Amino acid sequence: MPGKGTRREDATEPGTFASLPLNKEELNSKIKEQKVVVDELSNLKKNRKVYKQQPNSNIFFLSDRTEMLSESKNTLDELKKVHQEIENTEKNKIKK
Repeated sequence: MPGKGTRREDATEPGTFASLPLNKEELNSKIKEQKVVVDELSNLKKNRKVYKQQPNSNIFFLSDRTEMLSESKNTLDELKKVHQEIENTEKNKIKK
């Protein structure tokens, strides 16, 4: 099914982490998921259609591929920052 990898299962806007994973395993899972989304969007042909799921609904709207790619990369960067903060916090706890 074309565009399956572009679907956002968590139904959150990029950069908004209302449903932020509470533990490291969930965060790693979200990072892997977001990497797949970025890869799928990066490998799409320019003429392919991309649909964005609206938050808290099952409605999809046509979206710009480059805009979705940019938003997905930003979301991935934010998730990586949170992961790094968790890693740093754990290292500091171990040192003390």
